[in-house]
Amino acid sequence: MSSILVTGGAGYIGSHTVVELFRAGYNPVIIDNFSNSEKSVLKGIESITGERITLYTGDCNDADFVNYIFESDPEITGCIHFAAYKAVGESVEKPVEYYKNNINSLLVLLTSMMQFNIKNLVFSSSCTVYGQPDELPVTESSPVKKAESPYGNTKQICEEVIEDTVAAAGEIKAVSLRYFNPVGAHPSSQIGELPIGTPNNLVPFLTQTVAGIRKELVIFGDDYDTPDGTCVRDYIHVLDLAQAHVKALDYLDKKKNDSLYRVFNVGTGNGHTVLDVIKTFESVTGEKVNYRVGTRRAGDVEKVWANADKINKELNWKTQLTLKQALNDAWSWQKVLKNRGKQ
Repeated sequence: MSSILVTGGAGYIGSHTVVELFRAGYNPVIIDNFSNSEKSVLKGIESITGERITLYTGDCNDADFVNYIFESDPEITGCIHFAAYKAVGESVEKPVEYYKNNINSLLVLLTSMMQFNIKNLVFSSSCTVYGQPDELPVTESSPVKKAESPYGNTKQICEEVIEDTVAAAGEIKAVSLRYFNPVGAHPSSQIGELPIGTPNNLVPFLTQTVAGIRKELVIFGDDYDTPDGTCVRDYIHVLDLAQAHVKALDYLDKKKNDSLYRVFNVGTGNGHTVLDVIKTFESVTGEKVNYRVGTRRAGDVEKVWANADKINKELNWKTQLTLKQALNDAWSWQKVLKNRGKQ
């Protein structure tokens, strides 16, 4: 059983991917500094999988720490790099922190991978690399335009770093997964999105509002060129997204090339407005959402959704779960959190 290093493995997408790695026969090894996650997540993972978690608590920017992990576990054959700051709005306010953390952590990881002859890397990228696209749906050949936020720019830069490293070193194979908007939670309600402080994403803010934790949900603008004036996004169930990472690892394992770099969109191929999401949530759960319309938020793209034909064909991956299922799972998870007195 090969080990896979999962940086940020206690985070939202990371924790669901760890579960899917176990299911696929891998041994996930987590690095996390718990700056935006909680150790309680590990119990949830172990409850779902029945397996003990290998955890190294520390910072991916610490080269000695990362090297120590590779020295300690010679069975590691690949890495999935999630660890990064991820809030669009916060990145506009704190650009230096985002550039320092997101880019340097990747540089440290790549350096260690080459030192220890680790071949396979799956990188957590984002549809924000496309900026505001000229044509929809977005394909992998769509222009990578100027990012609308420092967060999006860090993803662009990191993709360029990986591509250049693969081309120059000739000893790393890498896939960047450009995901759209992950939502939902594990159907067991053992793990889900667990933002520290005020949520930056729509769905956890929505569920916290309905749960009475937040006074109201503010929609950032209703004057966009969309069907109802609110922003359009491609919302993908986090479980589908997690499975795409396993498919990407399998893909890299099968490739005999000494070096390889590929990018894939990971989305449903459907766009939904913010109001669509609210109305769908109300329909699925029977709950009412207290919301109001506010001003636009800096860094937000007006509308974006994926063309996922490439990943469907080359990785044999397709979405299986609907927006309704994702919102129902998110609400079930929120109710569990409330019962625990967490949120």
